Amino acid sequence: MTTAVDKVLSIAKAEEGYREGFSNGHYNNKNKFSPEVPGLEWSNYQPWCATFVSWVALKAGVADLYPRTASCATAVSWFKNKGRFSEYPAVGAQIFFGSGGGSHTGLVRDFDADYVYTIEGNTNDSGSAEGNGVYLKKRARRDAYVYGYGYPKFAEGIKSADPRFAGEAPKPSTTKPTTPAKPTTKPKYEPFPGVAWFKKNPKSPIVTAMGKRLVAEGCSAYKVGPSAQWGDADKASYAKWQRKNGYTGADADGWPGKSTWDKLRVPNV
Repeated sequence: MTTAVDKVLSIAKAEEGYREGFSNGHYNNKNKFSPEVPGLEWSNYQPWCATFVSWVALKAGVADLYPRTASCATAVSWFKNKGRFSEYPAVGAQIFFGSGGGSHTGLVRDFDADYVYTIEGNTNDSGSAEGNGVYLKKRARRDAYVYGYGYPKFAEGIKSADPRFAGEAPKPSTTKPTTPAKPTTKPKYEPFPGVAWFKKNPKSPIVTAMGKRLVAEGCSAYKVGPSAQWGDADKASYAKWQRKNGYTGADADGWPGKSTWDKLRVPNV
């Protein structure tokens, strides 16, 4: 049985490889989507990531489930006003990036524990908001650039990572048969959670495991030993680790970065 979310993603993915207009040596935001969305014709030659989502929803016959707008910020407000905005990904959800979600948007085609897989218009290979076409992307879920997700209210339910929406999980009768997933091996080392995660002063076994590795590397600034609560001693210890790896000045400020984190090899907890 073909569901609404199947149709949305099928239509979106069929546009992979599309490129906007090009003139005078530059891409110019001229796109085929704006003229085909009633009310958004004016948005041609404007950034069109949100317009692309509106176009997909229209073509899939679910225009009422997504906001019809060329503005990412307006789309965020639309979902929030309906109580259907989340910090967790969901298949078919509209993903938003940047401050307040106003920088860029796309559609979620799948997700796992560490990544969200998207289809986005007006982007490029580097993933910037200033793009030139439709691309399939792989984004880190904990990347500070990811603001959140708007949930369409699909009749068949929605596959989501948000516990609040567990009651909307698709019923077996409305989903396509799937091949059982092969067992996956747990990563040996803890993936980098992102500097924004540390700046929220987390209390987590990850912090303890990191501290123990810093001690083992001779970079301890602890007086009583690592704990689960991120604090000044953790930051000072990590700064020592950054300096040990050749970083200086602002690059050795104690806030973890992916390069030094990967070298530290914090055991997966």
